[in-house]
Amino acid sequence: MHIKPNPNHQFYLKTLLKMTPEQRLLKAFELSEVTKALFLFGLRKRFPDKSEKEIHQIFLERIAQCYNRNY
Repeated sequence: MHIKPNPNHQFYLKTLLKMTPEQRLLKAFELSEVTKALFLFGLRKRFPDKSEKEIHQIFLERIAQCYNRNY
């Protein structure tokens, strides 16, 4: 089966190649912060009755489940 390349993905890769290593690292940090903010937003929507302390605890528990323990 032949899969067509996604033009948006190609554009993204070309954009990354034009960036300096420092710019790529800063972008990675930015994307990480956005991901964390979206995750917390989702937890607050899912558990509207929980306090910020409880949301933070749920967040830590969920993140702990994501780590690769194969090393």
